[in-house]
Amino acid sequence: MSDRSSRTDDIEAEYVENETERMVIFHRGEAMAVIAQNAKGYAMLAVRTAPDGDELERYYGFDMALDHVAELLGVNPASLPVPDAAEDMGI
Repeated sequence: MSDRSSRTDDIEAEYVENETERMVIFHRGEAMAVIAQNAKGYAMLAVRTAPDGDELERYYGFDMALDHVAELLGVNPASLPVPDAAEDMGI
């Protein structure tokens, strides 16, 4: 694993950046959930069903976004692996 990826027994997380956004993409089996923020890192976090999927909700705090992701994946929020590169996400 690198600072951009992390995993537990059944959950994988990958941190990616593109020209407009920073994202953490979580996979658990076939289920996916994404936390996205603008590339400059100062906007609210959007929780989505996929990198280009429907936005479900926006949050100021990373912890609240992680709670929503955990709910979507059916796991405890404490079990989500967070890549080191994503730890500064949120306002």
